Amino acid sequence: MAASLAEAEPLRIEITDAVVEPLPVAVPEFVAETSGAGPIAADIARVVAEDLKGTGLFREINQTAFISQVSSFGAPVQFADWKAINAQALVVGAVSVQGEQITVKFRLYDVFAGQEMGQGLQLSGTRSGWRRMAHKVADQVYTRLTGEAPYFDSRVVYVSETGPKDDRKKRLAIMDYDGANNQFLTDSRSIVLAPRFSPTGDRVLYTSYETGFPKIYVLDVASVGRRVLQSRDGTMSFAPRFAPDGQRVVFSLESGGNTDIYLMDVNSGAEQRLTNAPSIETAPSFSPDGSQIVFESDRSGSQQLYIMSSSGGDARRISNGQGRYGTPVWSPRGDLIAFTKQSKGRFHIGIMRIDGSGEKLLTASFLEEGPTWAPNGRVVMFTRETQGEGGSSSLYSVDISGRNLQRVKTEGGASDPSWSPLQR
Repeated sequence: MAASLAEAEPLRIEITDAVVEPLPVAVPEFVAETSGAGPIAADIARVVAEDLKGTGLFREINQTAFISQVSSFGAPVQFADWKAINAQALVVGAVSVQGEQITVKFRLYDVFAGQEMGQGLQLSGTRSGWRRMAHKVADQVYTRLTGEAPYFDSRVVYVSETGPKDDRKKRLAIMDYDGANNQFLTDSRSIVLAPRFSPTGDRVLYTSYETGFPKIYVLDVASVGRRVLQSRDGTMSFAPRFAPDGQRVVFSLESGGNTDIYLMDVNSGAEQRLTNAPSIETAPSFSPDGSQIVFESDRSGSQQLYIMSSSGGDARRISNGQGRYGTPVWSPRGDLIAFTKQSKGRFHIGIMRIDGSGEKLLTASFLEEGPTWAPNGRVVMFTRETQGEGGSSSLYSVDISGRNLQRVKTEGGASDPSWSPLQR
């Protein structure tokens, strides 16, 4: 006898470090509720399915196996037909089009419990924004099935690379997290490095060599307007990141052969020096609450990670393994720090707790660096470069469990990714 709704265990993926058997999910084509909505309905369903599959936590059931077809959004679900093909979750959607406006509806069902999970959702927008609506639907499905925060409706800013290794052209580009909707933000006349999103995703910090010296610029994503953050003559400023309030920037400044960490007010330009040591201090990153900064320093004789108060002062070392550590980035959750590690001739992307315990290396290759966190703190994206004169850089992502390593689609070579917060 089938369990009653009250007795049925709610469907939920428990995400652990153990090997996960992907959850079978069925995503039939969304129902076209108006004339001409068919193609966009199919496209939206496809993006939803690809988002879920891309996590490594879900396995899409091929539509050729379907017994039931969804022809009406409001029709009763034939749960027995979906059980027969072992679908544990079912995503049902519908799309209507009126001129340039589209409306997307969806429901998520727990097949074996025979019930809807949460309430249905309806989104409205323009045709040009159909991918965002698909990502929002996928985010809802992901969150309801895993209990984790969403991350599909986000973007990545990165350095696009073209040309041979000895004459590489670099310019800033921005794209959806999955590589779609690519747009260039700068031209390739000057070297650009280390783009970093603001906490609200509307601005990007980056370093440019267009004056001959590295200087920090802030760029408005919507207008692509930009301005330089002025620093003292004869100094080089680089490795910038926003504070969580979006009003201050922490960065490295080289003057007289010495590199220290400074804090600058974006509007007034007022500076505060946070470190004062003969060693090299760089790659600062704020904790989500703004109270602390993690950075890299060679003050102990090799490149290691340290944490200090956001007002400066004494710092404590948190990296303790063999090798060199750099490019630390605080997780949006506040519980972990991602980093680059060089050890025994190999590069790794790793994570550790903020006290330095629980170090875990997620990847290994000839050269990789520059991790950046997904908005939910579950996935890390980074740069990987291949060997040789013809070597090129690409973006990869990996789950913090170390599973599901995959290349991110980009137009040509790519490096220095920065993941945005969820779009608003």
